[in-house]
Amino acid sequence: MVEEPGTTAPPLDLAALKARLGRTGVWLMSIGRVPAAQERQAAIAIEQLGYRTLWFGEAAGGREALTHAAMLLCGTERLVVATGIANIFARDAVAMANGAGGLAERWPHRFVLGLGVSHATSVTARGHEYSRPLAAMREYLDGMDAATFAVPVAEPTPRVLAALRPGMLRLAARRAHGAHPYFVTREHTVLAREILGPDPVLAPEQAVVVETDPERARAAARAYAAAYLRLPNYVNNLLALGWSERDVADGGSDALIDAVVPWGSPEAVAEHVRAHHAAGADHVCVQPIADTLDQQVEHLRQLAPLLNP
Repeated sequence: MVEEPGTTAPPLDLAALKARLGRTGVWLMSIGRVPAAQERQAAIAIEQLGYRTLWFGEAAGGREALTHAAMLLCGTERLVVATGIANIFARDAVAMANGAGGLAERWPHRFVLGLGVSHATSVTARGHEYSRPLAAMREYLDGMDAATFAVPVAEPTPRVLAALRPGMLRLAARRAHGAHPYFVTREHTVLAREILGPDPVLAPEQAVVVETDPERARAAARAYAAAYLRLPNYVNNLLALGWSERDVADGGSDALIDAVVPWGSPEAVAEHVRAHHAAGADHVCVQPIADTLDQQVEHLRQLAPLLNP
């Protein structure tokens, strides 16, 4: 493995962090698109089902990531809350470091900061340049590490990077506490573990459709995948993994859709999640694809006995 030069992440007990995250967590974009009272009910239900960690995204027009994390932490008792991801172009490095430090102070061992460079369309819309995302992340981490936080905390805030390609994965291994790949296959998990090495956290997102009818399942999966198959970051990563231009065109081939968004019975879906574990993942963030948040929670309920025995 070619190592990332420079300083390292603030020291952290990675084994303890992995234990807190649990083997399986939940990833939901939809939880930020409902009223706060409904969001809190869903988060409580997820906690009661035995999932230890809840990941959420940050999108333009949605809730700001650190404020959103505080809402979820305040509304639950034990749940670890993780940003998947907080956009580095949405706030400067000092604001990110001190905001995350405040969450870690108030809710010790319950917050994980997932950081990412987002995508060119989102970044340029904010008035920033997207020409050097890896360098931008490296410089941003330098800024975070140089920031001061007046109140002592029990440990550094855990941070992971949204990493797909080798350069960002190497950066995640050295300058963060692990990686949080999104819209990936089991084969990517194998590659990511090889690059990260044995110790950093590897927490891939896995979208799933709990549906046994192939036509309905693939229709739901394609509707979810459509936006990502228009983004160069994800498409280039899939091509690098060996998928063809034909596979990523026109909504994705059946083979690609089945690999990125597996579907079937709860038992079949659980097998796909376990495949990531076998490939080297410490923690898999399961995102059930459904029309409503209530339906997603119901699918998580069906999966819970299989994923949280």
